[in-house]
Amino acid sequence: MDRSGPVGRRGPSHGRRHLVKELFGKLADGTEIHRWSLENGGTRMKVLSYGGIVQSLEVPDRHGRYANVSLGFDHLEDYVTSSPYFGALIGRYGNRIGKGRFTLDGKTYQLSVDDGDNSLHGGEAGFDTVVWDVEPFERGTDIGLRLSYTSPDGEMGYPGTLTATVTYTLTAEGDWRIDYAATTDTATVVNLTNHVYWNLAGEGSGTIEHHELTIPAAHFTPTDAGLIPTGELAPVDGTPFDFREPKPIGRDLRTGHPQLLAAKGYDHNWVLEKGISAEPEHVATLQDPASGRTLRIASTEPGLQFYSGNFLDGTLVGPAGRTYRQGDAVCLETQHYPDSPNHENFPSTVLRPGETYRSTTVHSFPS
Repeated sequence: MDRSGPVGRRGPSHGRRHLVKELFGKLADGTEIHRWSLENGGTRMKVLSYGGIVQSLEVPDRHGRYANVSLGFDHLEDYVTSSPYFGALIGRYGNRIGKGRFTLDGKTYQLSVDDGDNSLHGGEAGFDTVVWDVEPFERGTDIGLRLSYTSPDGEMGYPGTLTATVTYTLTAEGDWRIDYAATTDTATVVNLTNHVYWNLAGEGSGTIEHHELTIPAAHFTPTDAGLIPTGELAPVDGTPFDFREPKPIGRDLRTGHPQLLAAKGYDHNWVLEKGISAEPEHVATLQDPASGRTLRIASTEPGLQFYSGNFLDGTLVGPAGRTYRQGDAVCLETQHYPDSPNHENFPSTVLRPGETYRSTTVHSFPS
């Protein structure tokens, strides 16, 4: 199994470094939302202070032609009113917590529920909806943004004041690195991630079913009808969930497997063979044979949520002017497992005073 770190696309001498701030829009209360444009190592990004959203990420194909490979919108109001987490920072707890409840140190907490009876991605007003403080930086040949937000005690039902810092770094090799950190003044749970919707053929280009995906995981966590893990770690062998070798996403998508029917596609957590690691290790590779673009993800996290864009329903329109339909993008969310606070056999997401939550994920675009 490949456990090496991220592999960059180009050396430090490629292209230019670029970091520019501009006003993107205003919220209803007058709060200004800014957009940062970054370029380094041949990768171009645009990031919003609202939700820490990656509005676009551009990389070249095999012929050097650039395309935006992440779904999103041109206008702030669409992110505020219509976005299914396009490109957003997710917290306090990425993924689902069953019934929006968990018990910690003998006390039961009721969270905001926003996905049927469950709490999804931090609740009705998670980190994807807040305005982050953003500080740009240059460090050697790298450039980036340091985003910070303090979530008050009780926000969305979570205990403790949580101080979160998320660092986006664009390296001289063109890698996009995310470093998450958080501290609390009261015992709580935390599980931060990012929700970019990837289409390596380019935003608005249609289905990702021909993209080839690799996930080094021998097990996944099956879910109930509400997409909450049952607690089982099920083997992928002989199932549509086996991505240990490169496989087109659409190959087994319509096999009628009960887990795929319940989720309308893939929307599951893979149990990574590497487990929790001190440094980022390979967790997924996504390839588009048509364009030649490749996304390689390395992370310190023990789980990966693979979501095949099942709930894109043709009602949203992207910058290319095309509607986003079911299966037009894929999300690969590095994480601890969904509903971990309610499963003692899952890696713990508990954070206590005096501790620092840390997690790193690196996205590389090798040529």
